[in-house]
Amino acid sequence: MNALFSEQLIFAISLTLTTSLIAASLVIICCIPMAYTLSRYEFPLKALFKIIIDLPMAFPEIVIGIALLMFLGSNGIGNYLDFLGIQLVFNSTGIIIAQFFVALPYAVRMLYSTFNYINPRYEFVSRSLGHSEVSTFLNITLPLSKNGLFATGVIALSRCIGTFASVLFVGGGILMKTDTLAVSMYLNLSTGDIDMAITAGILLVIISFITIAIMEKYAKENYIH
Repeated sequence: MNALFSEQLIFAISLTLTTSLIAASLVIICCIPMAYTLSRYEFPLKALFKIIIDLPMAFPEIVIGIALLMFLGSNGIGNYLDFLGIQLVFNSTGIIIAQFFVALPYAVRMLYSTFNYINPRYEFVSRSLGHSEVSTFLNITLPLSKNGLFATGVIALSRCIGTFASVLFVGGGILMKTDTLAVSMYLNLSTGDIDMAITAGILLVIISFITIAIMEKYAKENYIH
């Protein structure tokens, strides 16, 4: 119980929820146009784009973390960003970036399936009545996809909360600065603080259970017609 109310764990919970909510929101904003474009339009190299988007799901998180660190760090564009006074690694921004790239492929894939369930005839009828493509999307497609969109948000949030390896690399795993719950569990295990590590692990399980329970109750994209 003392570990639960310790300053370190409260910080880890706050950081995890804050960065995960921001990252999941960005994922949803980006995945909606990506998934809709892949579902409704044909364009050159579409199959290649789908493979590129899905590819990170086959990678271990550590690969994504190393790739992001190489690109954003001093070996990539880090020196140019430092010159502009921008630092994207070893801080909370790096955590959000890592969470974003881990969760995005899952969100795009899930929302792509949701859009595919929606009969394009509804959109065609709307367009034939004089509504613009944007108006049709906002008033027809999005409302029909609300359950799948909700499920996508839950999945994105849970992926962001549980992200470990990529957050450790890009965020740096700095105690009381970039230690999310998953990273805090690792750091406490490495220092022998078993109580703190177990408490962090239990909290991750509880949060995961809650998100999955919510998804099972409300996310019914398979019943979209």
